[in-house]
Amino acid sequence: MARIAGVDLPRKKRIEIGLTYIFGIGRTMSTRICKTVNLDPNRQTDELSEDEVNKIREHIEKNIPVEGELRRTISQNIKRLMDLGTYRGLRHRKSLPVRGQRTHTNSRTRKGPRKTVAVRKPPKVTK
Repeated sequence: MARIAGVDLPRKKRIEIGLTYIFGIGRTMSTRICKTVNLDPNRQTDELSEDEVNKIREHIEKNIPVEGELRRTISQNIKRLMDLGTYRGLRHRKSLPVRGQRTHTNSRTRKGPRKTVAVRKPPKVTK
């Protein structure tokens, strides 16, 4: 089983698809990696030799931020926006959509379950 960037690649998948299991690598990036390392993207991941796995691993370590390093960079960027007090930072702080989506009816995923407000009933009049 090939292990790259702390992730075990699935055995019975094409290299092109298997590389997408690594955080920070999508389909386009995986095909680019296969091209630069001179691998056929249609081969299965369990068919790779140790030398080929090492080539992929070295290329990813040198050129592409993945997994922990990428997650750290993203969280630092969000913290920076929040510290600066930008509009995007305020939206992150309030857990609201950041990219201009409407919030009147949608965005339940970001806002969480509805917070119902209790309605006061008028007092009953006795006769």
